[in-house]
Amino acid sequence: MIALEEAQAKVNRDLAVLAPADTPVSESLGMVLAETVAAAEAIPPFANTAMDGFAVRAEDTIGASKERPISLPVVATIAAGSVAPRPLAPGEAMRIMTGAPVPEGADAIIMVELTKPAGFDVTLMAEVPAGNHIRPAGDDISKGAEILHPGTILGPGHLGVLASLGRLTVRVYRRPRVGVMSTGDELVEGPEPLQPGQIRDSNRLTLLSMAKEAGFEPVDLGLIRDNEKDIERALRTGVATCDAVITSGGVSMGDFDFVKAVLTRVGDFSWMQVAIKPAKPLVFGVLDDVPVFGLPGNPVSSMVSFELFARPGLRRMMGRLDADRPRYQAIAEESMKRSPDGKTHFSRVVISEDASGQKRVKLSGGQGSHQLMSMATANGLAILPNGDGVDAGDVVEVISFE
Repeated sequence: MIALEEAQAKVNRDLAVLAPADTPVSESLGMVLAETVAAAEAIPPFANTAMDGFAVRAEDTIGASKERPISLPVVATIAAGSVAPRPLAPGEAMRIMTGAPVPEGADAIIMVELTKPAGFDVTLMAEVPAGNHIRPAGDDISKGAEILHPGTILGPGHLGVLASLGRLTVRVYRRPRVGVMSTGDELVEGPEPLQPGQIRDSNRLTLLSMAKEAGFEPVDLGLIRDNEKDIERALRTGVATCDAVITSGGVSMGDFDFVKAVLTRVGDFSWMQVAIKPAKPLVFGVLDDVPVFGLPGNPVSSMVSFELFARPGLRRMMGRLDADRPRYQAIAEESMKRSPDGKTHFSRVVISEDASGQKRVKLSGGQGSHQLMSMATANGLAILPNGDGVDAGDVVEVISFE
């Protein structure tokens, strides 16, 4: 067996960051910026009002109060998206809606709540200073400012900024296309009654979903029978159309592990027995310059192997520096015992947080590599080094899925 860290290093050595590409802003959420974005214009592009109210000259409001109101004639109304018909003259007011441009001549906005209508006039019941409720041009972003830099992970706010600058595309590191296929004569799909020896294929949908959740573009390569020609054909289709390929099943030491036979024949692959439980067998290599991950067939083993090897490696391919899941120190709420076997065990757990902010964990259910339900209810993995495990109240390191 080899150590987990050695296996992860083997994987990462053969994974390179994908070339940047111009991508629609609307499709770039979660992608990593590969350019410096400078503002081609100011935001906002003109001085505008932050409130519904009246545009005035501050000097015309001096001394106004509820006891001594001041009346001004209303000479125009400015809606958002329109402009004043003329400059504001001394002793006048213009009705103005939030976001509308401040008319020339005005230097303050008095909010509507501090006024009363009086026919064609408005009664001001408060004095306001110059600049009141006015958002200057460039108040958010000045023209020419460098606002986003390479390496930024684009979130909703970043996309809003890009849209406000009129950007339709942005240069980012590509989202890897990840092909997923299941292999095995025992696998079937759909609701039909199972025949003796058959099981329904859950791994392919699970791995496709994990790929999508991780920010990749999943590609379904199908359910492939235990036939070397069919497996090779599916693999070659995958490497021709995807940036990475993930297979599930057929990578152990048995006589009918056809994925292993095909990969041995077509490429240079590492066959690893990793010192972990579950997910000990792992195959990794490059076929036609495309990385291929051979994951074990047991459902939980397949998911844990994806989490430890495929997910972080493929996220690095899309330029993510936060490729790894967060880890925390947590208090075990119950005993998590194991036997020494030279492996690191990854137990499915539910992570919670108490009133003091301390992370706490408990097992999510059965820990067999075939028991998928406990993975479905887990939100993390407890890392149990080789030894006897932990007792209730002990500190244990956990990997969080959230």
